[in-house]
Amino acid sequence: MGAAVPVPVHAEAADDLDRLAAVERYDLLDTPREEAFDRITRLIRLTLGVEVGIVSLIDAHRQWYKSVDGLDGREAPLDVTFCRHVLIDGQPITVSDATTDPRFQNSPFVTGDPHVRSYASVPLRTGDGHTIGTVCAIGSSARDFSPREQAILAELAAIAMDEIELRQIATVDSLTGTLTRRAFKEDAQKFIALARRHRSPLSCVTFDIDHFKAVNDTYGHPGGDQVLIGVARAVTEQLRQSDLLGRLGGEEFAVLLPLTDRLHALEVAEKLRLHLRTLKFPGSHPPIAITASFGVATFDHDSDDIDGLLAKTDEALYDAKRTGRNKCAVWQAAGAVVPFERRRVLKAGKIVLGQRTSTIDCSVRAIWDTGAELTVSTTMGIPPSFTLRIPSDSAEWSCKVSGRTEQRLTVEFD
Repeated sequence: MGAAVPVPVHAEAADDLDRLAAVERYDLLDTPREEAFDRITRLIRLTLGVEVGIVSLIDAHRQWYKSVDGLDGREAPLDVTFCRHVLIDGQPITVSDATTDPRFQNSPFVTGDPHVRSYASVPLRTGDGHTIGTVCAIGSSARDFSPREQAILAELAAIAMDEIELRQIATVDSLTGTLTRRAFKEDAQKFIALARRHRSPLSCVTFDIDHFKAVNDTYGHPGGDQVLIGVARAVTEQLRQSDLLGRLGGEEFAVLLPLTDRLHALEVAEKLRLHLRTLKFPGSHPPIAITASFGVATFDHDSDDIDGLLAKTDEALYDAKRTGRNKCAVWQAAGAVVPFERRRVLKAGKIVLGQRTSTIDCSVRAIWDTGAELTVSTTMGIPPSFTLRIPSDSAEWSCKVSGRTEQRLTVEFD
């Protein structure tokens, strides 16, 4: 591994490390939309008379919406969000007119869509005092938020935090009846331990419903929910009792296949792909028809954990989508450096470009002796080589990209 170069560390970096550890503890980032949180965002709009309600989590580079009502999209870069000021201050914030507030008046969310004028936000705070996200109300006209309205938002934030705490013990996805992401990964680790002990084959398949946003746009969320339920039921019927099926996020699912090598895992993926093409959804006009893209990877007994295995399937899934969708792709190890003692983390990182004149915020999701896994808002425009800096560790490395998806980079250290 290339030697880490010391860089100055600041107190706020250490504080953010503790905060991000709290975010990671709840393992809620990129999980599916849930009615309990959607109800909160609807109540924000109804009770406060605003256009947008949001329940969000905040990692190192983005504000991610667990639920949003009244606004398209699921996340925003942290450096342009209003909610970064809640992280800085650790206190609720209200803004009567963003166009006259020097903190926000030049924000792209004020000067362009959705043309934010008024804003109120309350932190989501853990029992040990860390702010992991926000509950916020956004209006398109200037207005004050009364003490009563601020109190309502604070109560809704407390309800949201209670729901987040409950998710730590939930094992079944409330919509599809499949395993939650947390439960899937916990059960998968048991199969991984057995496969490693007995040197037996084990494979994983992840799949993503193609153009799912178009389904929601055309048929509304009830139509999208009907598709998710139907897909989960159809896949379950095709699997063995020993296989695990979990919903990882939105329209993405994962299947763990014990005692299955790469060839047979690909056969399973292809069988599922063909089966999903035949699904019918009664009552939809015009009739809903779907396809799905699949990524396949096989467990490496010497280096993989569940996060490493899922990262491989995610890379293969991205290849399937990038090359046309409605197909299966297998992860290829050619040219890749095998991670050693991969550690799952959530740390704030900086991608340093060019002559160190510009940086891109990233979240470091895993690290090992020879590389790391990063998430960013978009990998478009990121070159094949750059410097990775982790301020909280006072370290930086020269890196080469060895794997890339829409929002994830796998890098090797020089």
